[in-house]
Amino acid sequence: MQLRYNYRVYPTPAQQEALARAFGCARVVFNDGLRIRQSAREDGLPYVSDGELSKRVITEAKKTPERAWLGEVSAVVLQQALADLNAAYRNFFSSLTGERKGRTVAPPRFRSRKDNRQAVRFTANARFKLLDNGRLRLPKIGDLAVRWSRALPADPTSVTIIKDAAGRYFASFVVAAPDQPLPPAGTEVGIDLGLTHFAVLSDGTKIDAPKFLRRAARKLRRLQQDLSRKQRGSANRTKAVVKVARAHARVADTRRDWQHKLSTRIIRDNQAVYVEDLCVVGLGRTRLAKSVHDAGWSQFVGMLEYKAVRAGRTFAKINRFAPSSQTCSTCGRIDGRKPLFVRSWTCPCGSAHDRDVNAAKNILAQGRWESLNACGAQVRPAPLPAPRREAGIRLGAACSTRSVEEISAHMAERMSSELDVLE
Repeated sequence: MQLRYNYRVYPTPAQQEALARAFGCARVVFNDGLRIRQSAREDGLPYVSDGELSKRVITEAKKTPERAWLGEVSAVVLQQALADLNAAYRNFFSSLTGERKGRTVAPPRFRSRKDNRQAVRFTANARFKLLDNGRLRLPKIGDLAVRWSRALPADPTSVTIIKDAAGRYFASFVVAAPDQPLPPAGTEVGIDLGLTHFAVLSDGTKIDAPKFLRRAARKLRRLQQDLSRKQRGSANRTKAVVKVARAHARVADTRRDWQHKLSTRIIRDNQAVYVEDLCVVGLGRTRLAKSVHDAGWSQFVGMLEYKAVRAGRTFAKINRFAPSSQTCSTCGRIDGRKPLFVRSWTCPCGSAHDRDVNAAKNILAQGRWESLNACGAQVRPAPLPAPRREAGIRLGAACSTRSVEEISAHMAERMSSELDVLE
């Protein structure tokens, strides 16, 4: 499995200038390639191939006075910018034809120098190197100081240098990490995700929602107010933008760290994990949008999924339309829709249910049922010989040699003879 390992890097002022130059050159090459393909489409010309595009926006562009400064950065950075453009076009075309599942992908758009997040990628062809002193050597940039929070499990195949909106620099390594199977666990769990409680497990455990964004709302409100008072284009406004970005980055980092710890604990303690396939995009358009985005369900489910694969655990999503909150986990009766303020209810069978715990139990049962079916278990009853009393001929059945009238006469004669015997 390929994983990303992110580390904080601390470039010097000269290295920050070199990185800014690399960010700008990659952005220009991406925009030039996109502009050429859009012009070709408007003029009715054939689609410009990847090789022809690379020749025009990189090789030939370096020979012109307007783009001669492209030679100041690594050629791999420029090639990877075109690779990103080609991937964007492939995703767009596959989305149009229906090969790509999920939401419709929009066509690629121009990159802006005002984007708060910038990134460049170095592959093995760039010959980046991890030095013995712990520094990262990049071509035409230098040796970057890296804060190694943990060791890499294998040699990286590529590294992406990222500058986020808060002005921090990160090195993101792509590593082919081996699986780390855990000892078998004897328990399985269903998880019902919510807002009041972030997760409710089928064993009755309730994990409160930390609500990191809500807790930081007062500070964010003050910083946003300070930002709104600054004049556009001024240096003070730029500083205020960085302060707001740092506050949001602190919230995101805290949420990610908490979710990593929780997902690791759940995968370690359970052999199988089942969750509901929530439509977070749709919920993000409701009046609960802020709370939904603050919860970060998609990120948490993604952590559970890849950690389950690495640990040799079973992970599955049940159908989002399954009536987990309407079904009694004891007798299986579907008791109808219930508004959100109904947190507990009693089934006609006499079982009293907590709404979330009952839903988690139903998610566990549904996940077990679907996983067994996927493994080839018998869904329908096995074929059995029909009882002798059911082996007769039905009226209207297809028959090639005898007509329906003959069969009816034969059955009437047989029934009369049986009545004579009974008499």
